Amino acid sequence: MGLLSGILTLPLAPVRGVGWVVDRVVEAAEREYYDPEPVERELAALEKALLEGRIDQETFDEREDLLLDRLEEIAAHRRGGPDR
Repeated sequence: MGLLSGILTLPLAPVRGVGWVVDRVVEAAEREYYDPEPVERELAALEKALLEGRIDQETFDEREDLLLDRLEEIAAHRRGGPDR
């Protein structure tokens, strides 16, 4: 950016700054949303609850299906698939 264009667009600097911050927040939110680790931990906790008898098989199956679907969504996102 040249000196003249820098001076002429100076009033837009706060807007560009806000846009940059929004981009960083979106990137951080996507990293967190598409992180498989919490889903895998929840699957392990779910299996433990089943083995300890705190939930029944039907509840386990329902929740497991949801978590496995979530893992598939994460995998598709990482591959750049159609869910992205």
